[in-house]
Amino acid sequence: MTDELARMRERLATRVVAANRIGSERVAAALHDVPRHLFLPGQRPEAAYRDDAIVTKRDKTGQPISSSSQPAIMAIMLDQLDLAPGQRVLEIGAGTGYNAALISHIVGPSGQVSSVDIDPELVAAAREHLAAAGFGEVTVACADGAGGYPARAPYDRIIATVGVSDLAPAWLEQAVPQARIVVPLDVRGTQVSVAFERAGPGGPWTSRSLAPCGFMRMRGSLAGPERVVVLAPGLAMLLPDGDRPVVDSGTLAGLLTGPSVRHPTGVRAGSGQVLWGLGLWLAAREPRSCYLNEERPSGRRSPAGGSRARLAGAPVRGPGWHSTLGIFDGDGLAILASDPQPDRSGLLTLDAVGFGPRAAQLAAGLAAHVRAWGEAGRPGIAGLHIDAYPRSVPEDPHLAAGALIMERPGTRFAVYHASLEA
Repeated sequence: MTDELARMRERLATRVVAANRIGSERVAAALHDVPRHLFLPGQRPEAAYRDDAIVTKRDKTGQPISSSSQPAIMAIMLDQLDLAPGQRVLEIGAGTGYNAALISHIVGPSGQVSSVDIDPELVAAAREHLAAAGFGEVTVACADGAGGYPARAPYDRIIATVGVSDLAPAWLEQAVPQARIVVPLDVRGTQVSVAFERAGPGGPWTSRSLAPCGFMRMRGSLAGPERVVVLAPGLAMLLPDGDRPVVDSGTLAGLLTGPSVRHPTGVRAGSGQVLWGLGLWLAAREPRSCYLNEERPSGRRSPAGGSRARLAGAPVRGPGWHSTLGIFDGDGLAILASDPQPDRSGLLTLDAVGFGPRAAQLAAGLAAHVRAWGEAGRPGIAGLHIDAYPRSVPEDPHLAAGALIMERPGTRFAVYHASLEA
């Protein structure tokens, strides 16, 4: 490795640890020592040392299905995982192999790392990358991650690097009694990285820490109920509940460039508050909630060949993408929009914009949700708790009245803020 690449790695590690208050010295040491560029051989080496997620594979519609996650969220989740030398770790979703290498660095030669992925191409590439970086002892298996990896069970720690909607029974069965499981859990479209531990013998798994995150969804038998609808090249809508009817995608995409009705809300918030605060609020209260995302290539032209982004006013933006949330009701939708730039305090003024035959009604409904969230103090992840009840464990009745209950094949989740415990 050249001296310049080593310096870039050091700068990235130092920045990630400081900016995200990573408390684990072991995680920090792994970031400083493991060369990320060896896991991204198709990229320019310097690109590997930016704090960005890098898409590594897309499906036939152009939607990303695998990536090297942003180093910051990798560090946060590994910090949540509370790793120590000698532990046996199962990773669901091999990706490029970089995260498994970080884990292996921490658990050391007395530990054990097994990574499972459903995609044989990704498995082969991860094995090559790990061997090239000196981590050939990591086991990478091609299998549906929903089954875990019984050949090397039991596990002290389990981590998923793909968005999940459930805790697979196999993971719980393969975990030791004192295990910790960290997953990017989908809460009706909003993802939260949750560190679960058993609350006690025969009880639920309960959250010990939570952090905002965003991962590609899990494929295979544990794929969740959410559905991604491609509206146009680069433009997609996520429906948290996939059984909802969808109009023709081209028609829906056309609505976004047609007449609209704008409804001010008077609420100001930061992008993160919109995505993980208002997103959770809508998840719990609005069965028609949806998310829209538009990828933007470099330059000024859109993927569809137009000159203007359909989600140009989206309140959540990053390099090459715009995202927003709203409500979708069959033949129309309303989405959040904001001013182009935040004010000096970093806040955006939010409006609801409606499209379609009932544009005004949908925009007014979305605006009402936003105002209610604002009046409640813009609650977000702070104080949020999630309990996971395997089907063999009875539901705790005192949570049912105030919590968002998510029924999944293997697990019943109760999502609530601390105030509901009283």
